[in-house]
Amino acid sequence: MSATTASLGASPGADVPATPVENKGLLTVAVMLATVMQILDTTIANVALPHMQTALGATADTITWVLTSYIVASAIAIPITGWLSDRFGSRNLFLFAVGGFVVASMLCGIATSLEEMVAFRVMQGIAAAFINPLSQTVMMDINPPSKQARAMTIWGQGIMVGPILGPVLGGWLTDNFDWRWCFYVNVPFGIVTFAVMWVLLPSKPLRPRRFDLVGFSLLALALSAFQIMLDRGQQLDWFDSWEVRIEAGLALAAAWMFGVHLFTAKHPMFDRAVLNNRNMATGLFFMVVIGVVMFATMALLPPMLQRIWDYPVVDAGMLLAPRGVGVLITMTVAGKLMGKVDPRWLVGTGLAIAALSLWQMTTWSLGMDRTWIIISGTVQGLGMGLVFMPLNLTAFATLDPKYRTEGASLLNLFRSIGASAGISVVTTFLARNLQTSHADLAGYLTPFSLPAVDPSYAQTLGAAGDTILAMADAEVNRQALMIAYLDDFKLMMFVTILAVPLVILLRRPSRRPDMQHMVME
Repeated sequence: MSATTASLGASPGADVPATPVENKGLLTVAVMLATVMQILDTTIANVALPHMQTALGATADTITWVLTSYIVASAIAIPITGWLSDRFGSRNLFLFAVGGFVVASMLCGIATSLEEMVAFRVMQGIAAAFINPLSQTVMMDINPPSKQARAMTIWGQGIMVGPILGPVLGGWLTDNFDWRWCFYVNVPFGIVTFAVMWVLLPSKPLRPRRFDLVGFSLLALALSAFQIMLDRGQQLDWFDSWEVRIEAGLALAAAWMFGVHLFTAKHPMFDRAVLNNRNMATGLFFMVVIGVVMFATMALLPPMLQRIWDYPVVDAGMLLAPRGVGVLITMTVAGKLMGKVDPRWLVGTGLAIAALSLWQMTTWSLGMDRTWIIISGTVQGLGMGLVFMPLNLTAFATLDPKYRTEGASLLNLFRSIGASAGISVVTTFLARNLQTSHADLAGYLTPFSLPAVDPSYAQTLGAAGDTILAMADAEVNRQALMIAYLDDFKLMMFVTILAVPLVILLRRPSRRPDMQHMVME
């Protein structure tokens, strides 16, 4: 009996996978390899940007399009994952995504100009957009309901650990080989992944439906305008620039029109059954919070460790590794507790632990050693690991299996939106608080506060005086930068705390594992 037939013939309440496979273990390895490979690529290139700028003849402003092009292309492509999967088959789409990602990675490695790199990164972003939703769907489909908690634990570990390892691997490859190896490293692993999936990945029944061109166009316009606004806002001083105002207006107008179209169209882009599911809708909100807390923190810490405490790139990456350890521990624990403990308690406790770690980070000082960085990182990992897996499983708990790909694409999209918005907000606050703190601290540089170095007298010493003033200004900058980082941590702490009470909006899954995806208490 084929996998499709088995799936269709299974009793709805039976503890059997939606899509049985013969070698589940090897297929799981291939799916997770594709997932980790794609997640790593969202951060692995960040540390190589200065080297790429020189090689591609770009400026400091234009080189950021290497990152922006990938993010925008991925954000636009994610929402159509469900339709493409139903129209052409999830197996075909997954193989296309992995193959396209490998080819695009190779092309990025051989790019000789910024224009080529941006074009290839767009290709890579489109292919990458399909990998996460499809990998999550496959992990759910090939496991029975009683094993889905463990499957989501494995999948979540790859999702959460990938961004932490990215800067470490990218820095090591750039220092020891060349920045191009940040892309070449995908090729051998991608070929192996593609070969295994070609042999083992099962097919699912097609579910052809009309493509919502109007909805897709509106959503693509909203997402692309929003992403470009976030990327350009800090450079153009936000709403003092007409470009940012226009992008914000386009994003708001297109998003509003898409929302109206979604709930009134005869054949909308997303099936309304997905959005009307309370657990899925609440899960989308929490994905935004996870994107803000996790990815914004990961965007702040590497440059902070390098600028404040002068850690090398690889050492800074290693100091972030304990977060991954914390994630692995609590995801494993959460997998064991699912079905025994109300997942709402797990999600709420995880958010509270994450808030605690951010509070610990608001107490950091310039003179502390790496011990406190490791401790707070481990605590934050423990919190985020306790949130991610139960939240994903609860979001799918009442959703019909045929909508899993659509649901997974929406969860990934909202996490991406949260990450982009969070990074932009904390970066903006960092820059503005740095200026404010610098002005405040500079006012204390007087002959009374610095009797050994009178600022007014130092100007009469010529070059020696300039050196003294430069050293004083550098220390003021360092102190002001530290204050700005602490203010960002405090902001994210409050966001996390405010999200905790909202776990009551989730509905509790049934304790019976074989009914977990159907019945709620």
